[in-house]
Amino acid sequence: MYKHFGCCDFAKDQELKAKYYRIMDNFDYYGYSNCAAYVQDMLCQECSPYAAHLFDAEDPNTPLRTIPGLCPEYCSQFHSKCRSFLTLLSDDPRLPELEHDQRRLCQYLELDDPHYCYPHILSNERLTKNLGRTAADSEGCLQLCLEEIANGLRNPLAMVHANDGTHRFFVAEQVGLVWVYLPDRSKLEKPFLNITKAVLTSPWEGDERGFLGLTFHPRFKYNGKLYVYYSVEVGFDERIRISEFRISPTDMNVVDHGSERIILEIDEPASNHNGGQLLFADDGYLYIFTGDGGMAGDPFGKFGNAQNKSALLGKALRIDVDDNERGPLYRIPPDNPFVHERNARPEVFAYGVRNMWRCSVDRGHPNTKEGKGRIFCGDVGQNKYEEVDIVEKGRNYGWRAKEGFSCYDKKLCANSSLDDVLPIYAYPHKMGKSVTGGYVYRGCENPNLNGMYIFGDFMSGRLMSLKENRNTHSWEYSEICMGVGLTCSFPGLINNYYPYIISFAEDEAGELYFMSTEIPSATSPTGVVYKIVDPSRRAPPGKCNYEPLSVRVKSSLVPFKPKETLIGVHVPTKLPRLSNAEEPPVDGSKGWIQELLDIFSEQDGQVTTTPFTPTTPKPNRTSRQRKGRRRKGKHKNGMVRLVGDEEGRMDRGRVEVFANGEWGTVCDDLWNTKNAIVVCRQLGFRHALKAAKHAEFGEGTSLKIILDDVQCEGTEETLLDCQHAGVGTHNCAHYEDAGVICGNSDSGL
Repeated sequence: MYKHFGCCDFAKDQELKAKYYRIMDNFDYYGYSNCAAYVQDMLCQECSPYAAHLFDAEDPNTPLRTIPGLCPEYCSQFHSKCRSFLTLLSDDPRLPELEHDQRRLCQYLELDDPHYCYPHILSNERLTKNLGRTAADSEGCLQLCLEEIANGLRNPLAMVHANDGTHRFFVAEQVGLVWVYLPDRSKLEKPFLNITKAVLTSPWEGDERGFLGLTFHPRFKYNGKLYVYYSVEVGFDERIRISEFRISPTDMNVVDHGSERIILEIDEPASNHNGGQLLFADDGYLYIFTGDGGMAGDPFGKFGNAQNKSALLGKALRIDVDDNERGPLYRIPPDNPFVHERNARPEVFAYGVRNMWRCSVDRGHPNTKEGKGRIFCGDVGQNKYEEVDIVEKGRNYGWRAKEGFSCYDKKLCANSSLDDVLPIYAYPHKMGKSVTGGYVYRGCENPNLNGMYIFGDFMSGRLMSLKENRNTHSWEYSEICMGVGLTCSFPGLINNYYPYIISFAEDEAGELYFMSTEIPSATSPTGVVYKIVDPSRRAPPGKCNYEPLSVRVKSSLVPFKPKETLIGVHVPTKLPRLSNAEEPPVDGSKGWIQELLDIFSEQDGQVTTTPFTPTTPKPNRTSRQRKGRRRKGKHKNGMVRLVGDEEGRMDRGRVEVFANGEWGTVCDDLWNTKNAIVVCRQLGFRHALKAAKHAEFGEGTSLKIILDDVQCEGTEETLLDCQHAGVGTHNCAHYEDAGVICGNSDSGL
């Protein structure tokens, strides 16, 4: 019913389905035909984007409902047809009392605000106006969030996958190390590749030399080949080197370092503009993107390297590395555009490139495959403009005649034979001074982002996006901002990143990432890998499931420990107080539902955002805070509830604890304020006002006595963490059932 909003995952969907069939097993054919739709409606509201309203979750001072708030006429209809199913749907003790009284029952299930009851909420225009759309501020800046994937890296400038079904990802550091990460984000302690002794780089901030690119052969799963692009020093010369390696025959997570074969070396006249991208396109050929040789203005020769087709610098090259075990290390694809042009290098696929930093191949629309095979690149500008290009065979991308849409070398620019192709987008240096090319999003988890080219700027830290207008074929720009307010207050999400955006990446499933660092030095371990997340809409439950192939691991594993946190937002960690017999939610079910509603009800986008939020040192969340963000789920050992207050007050009652699959009472032997503090804090109250004894709130005779001789320090998470006689072990009776009175001020019994 609500699969397009992705509020429930596959496991939750299956849990609700199982509950549906358990309930319906209690009905005969007549009951099934009359009540099935009502039961489904009630259960599915947990996955509704309106769930925060329907279950009254916005206010932590009110109990979380176990039945969604119903509109009076709807309530009357189901009461007349199948009221008996309510007690199967919820263990709320009030429901059996009210089952036969339609007026009182419907009053009990009604919400204070009639616009938010089910099903009227479905026609509430204020809430449905932007439902499921990516949130944007008044200036159109898209509000997205991030998930931290890896940290402690030294200028991570490439992250690739092997397309072998394992869903590993390989992260390269500028110094010449490549690390393996498993799907659970643990890192192998032993490097995948270590060529630090050969790689030329330095600790200088902004040094463009080093290990610059990595890609796996499309048939890596069968031939074990991969290719790297790095800077080397040969005598007094600096060069870029493209080498082929093979995987170790004895360890699938380590390269055979003795297998290196140098495919190509190109002299670099200066230490900057080294290019660095390697990729295999849909045609199966290896593409190499080189810089123009460095310095400023491409001063080499009459027209510069980029316009000189006899030079390999300032180009997109294309070579064939298949079947190279014997004979030449690479061959020239027969349809390369300048194969038959005199003095042109046959490797050249496209030219007029200044310094393309990060290119990618579009996977195409998941269903139609529209756009499949396009090669997008960010080309770093000189003094005025940065640009994004779609690289096509034989085309001239203008440098040094043009920079972006503007003339740079006026004489060359006026040459009628230039025949250059304009970028799909260019931006001035007031927005950023070093483009980092990205990817067209074609993943599964964030359907609103499909077809959006997401890229960034290394110097300004700006995240940006382009989307093609299918009618005009022009590319429309939207800036990307980190979500403000509660936009990113979902479990595991953050709203800030380090500003130097080095590279983008795509995992085997097509999800999108970027890498940035606090200090742009090859020796600074401040690099982080972030996953891009759109919180406004997720994929249908179960759609994005995949089973990675097993990985034989011989190295020790380093578990992932996130360091970044959500900033500028106070995430509630207290539980809503519960009514007598409500099912306690796993802590924090309010947060993720409430946030969806905050986004959906946003009017006119009156939000102030900034391009990025620099990360500052932040304390790690405590275990209590992390626990407080989990979704609602089944009973867990140690949960407590308060029952038995005659006036129905939520802050006092007999203490009942859940242990070993059942609820039970606690004896008052040794019962004191420290014990009460543990209970009250667990229920979201600040203070324990009284440790009640002698069954002050009645005897729980229908339950077992679960705990006796409880002794707490007052700091424990649950009563089960305190000293006690043992679960189910006691020497007492129900007239000794313990209770508490809780509060949010330290007085006021």
